[in-house]
Amino acid sequence: MKKAVLSTLNAKYIHTNLAIRNLKAFSSPEFDVEIAEYTIKDPLMNIVSDLYTKKADVVGFSCYIWNIEETISVVKMLKKISPETVVIFGGPEVSYDVPYWLERLPEVDFFVIGEGEETFKSLLGQIYGGQNWEEVNGIGYLKDGKVKINPQRNKLDLRELPSPFRFEEDLHDLSKRVTYIETSRGCPFRCQFCLSSIEVGVRYFDREKVKDDIRFLMEHGAKTIKFVDRTFNISRSYAMEMFRFLIDEHRPGTVFQFEITADIMRPEVIDFLNKEAPAGLFRFEIGVQSTNDETNDLVLRKQNFSKLTRTVTMVKEGKKIDQHLDLIAGLPEEDYQSFRKTFNDVFELRPEELQLGFLKMLRGTGLRINAKQQDYIYMDNAPYEILGNNVLSFDDIVRIKQVEDVLEKYWNDHRMDETIEYLVTNVFDTPFDFFQSFGSYWEGRGWSRIGHQLEDLFRRLHEFLSETKSGHIPTIEAIMKYDYLKNQRYKPRKAWWQPTLEKRDRSQVYQQILKDPALFGSDFVQLNLNEKDLHKHTLLERLSVTPSTSGIKEEPCYLLSYYEPVSGTAQLFTSAGSDILQKI
Repeated sequence: MKKAVLSTLNAKYIHTNLAIRNLKAFSSPEFDVEIAEYTIKDPLMNIVSDLYTKKADVVGFSCYIWNIEETISVVKMLKKISPETVVIFGGPEVSYDVPYWLERLPEVDFFVIGEGEETFKSLLGQIYGGQNWEEVNGIGYLKDGKVKINPQRNKLDLRELPSPFRFEEDLHDLSKRVTYIETSRGCPFRCQFCLSSIEVGVRYFDREKVKDDIRFLMEHGAKTIKFVDRTFNISRSYAMEMFRFLIDEHRPGTVFQFEITADIMRPEVIDFLNKEAPAGLFRFEIGVQSTNDETNDLVLRKQNFSKLTRTVTMVKEGKKIDQHLDLIAGLPEEDYQSFRKTFNDVFELRPEELQLGFLKMLRGTGLRINAKQQDYIYMDNAPYEILGNNVLSFDDIVRIKQVEDVLEKYWNDHRMDETIEYLVTNVFDTPFDFFQSFGSYWEGRGWSRIGHQLEDLFRRLHEFLSETKSGHIPTIEAIMKYDYLKNQRYKPRKAWWQPTLEKRDRSQVYQQILKDPALFGSDFVQLNLNEKDLHKHTLLERLSVTPSTSGIKEEPCYLLSYYEPVSGTAQLFTSAGSDILQKI
């Protein structure tokens, strides 16, 4: 029996590719299709060797900006050792500018354009049958040395598509990987930097089939399920129905992620989620991109930032849903100072994650087609990231990349939330100024080219602040110590600072605590620690201020961190009141 392999190179092992599973499901049972996933970090020889041993007649690759160059390398080698293998490329990276790809990649026999399920199945039928390529809509190929592009077929009725989640070989790893699911295709918006703007209208899958798939995935251990719908909440009634379903039928430990458009989300929807959703069940991804009105107009992006702010704020106040907000540097007429304002506008919302990305000139998008209007220069090959335009120089881009580096390490990873909050509120003029100043210092010291342990991150921030903001150091040190100890699971063997208490002094304080544990509050009293527990499972520091998650008190304290040995959790206690120090 003839055999086809559908393959892709994911960015990481935990990712899974939904597209090739849709193709396999649609092609079954008429064709024997095997899935073979790799990562862009896998050695080239390993990928090619594995594909070669499968002895497939046809190998198809799902192509994106993050894997296209690595995929090309795989195919060039594969064709050298197995020239008779038919190679098919599909996916968003190769659906546009097909003549370019046909000229660049003679090793690829066919390019599937756009929605691929029916096209791929039809193409397999011709490869194994009459080989009449003109009968296959939606493909590009060479005929007598000339580019031939067959017209695309009509859009599929998504309600009739078979499930891509029932393959036995996928079930074993469901709990270890991200499962991607779609309930709709298309986008109602026309943002000119996004491929989704090309497809007009939104089509939906069958709701009950989607629910059955989600039940099946949860029953078989799926922990992270990410909806790839471009705007999950474009239909309020649909979003509410799905939210209700997921709340009612979720299993503990499962997380659902959505891309939402925040400025169209109604307050009553958020009120419902704040009231009904278990904490941690949902995670929202929100593309802000820019708060510059002129920039948004130029890319045909409709956005009401005040309504977006209302949504993000309401969700944050509900303390149920983490939010990931996206920015794009390099959009039209957004210069360095404008982007600084955009960054500060969005950071003011204090999202759990703030992703700083750089504009990529994707093939097929309006921005790429009209790139000369803003004098864009960008990389020739994927990911087509910009190198500059008429208002943003390459020097500006380099500086913003320095911001991106430390933003990821010091905000998105939540290693020192109280410290960063204090710095951006009390020490630097704006949040952007802190990240830019520290990012430039970081790059100047060469730290971007080496690895970092957690202790290194604290030491390097301390070094930067000691040189630039020395007057704030006593308070900053206290907050940094609080952050460090709060985020440890077990008692640190060696902290990043020199202890402020000698062994004898620490023993004296412990004796006073044993006499009067109420010095550290009623919660500490409930622990009922003995002297052995104090010495073995706690760490004591004297601080110049009293830090907490609710703010900073300008009075000294003792900070006592207790590490529960069985559960691996930390509890921090501070001595309350200025007289406590004399008492101790």
